[in-house]
Amino acid sequence: MELEGEGKAAEASEVFQQAWNEATDNFEKLTAAHYLARHQNSVTDKLKWDETALHFALEINDESIKGAYPSLYLNIAKCYEDLKDLVKALENYQLALKFTNFLLEDGYGNMIKAGIANGIERVRS
Repeated sequence: MELEGEGKAAEASEVFQQAWNEATDNFEKLTAAHYLARHQNSVTDKLKWDETALHFALEINDESIKGAYPSLYLNIAKCYEDLKDLVKALENYQLALKFTNFLLEDGYGNMIKAGIANGIERVRS
């Protein structure tokens, strides 16, 4: 994350790939896949990593992980929107919305909720 913050995207991507290669449990795989998604050059590759992150999140049997679902579904929805598959985009925006009760009432939670609402509005119009 520090490398990302310093604008060293290529180096950050390498570290995230290393984290993926060394991940030993579903939480580590979820985290690495989520960050790898951010560094993809194509929407298709980003979608693959976002869906991988969601897969591992869904495998974790812990209520606290459900707070990650809205962001993961939001990222997937945006990929589908960018790929012009508005049916799958809306489906994933609605799934994101379904889990917003697991978000904290803070700046991050409000940002995710706004992203979901804006996405639903875009694909419905």
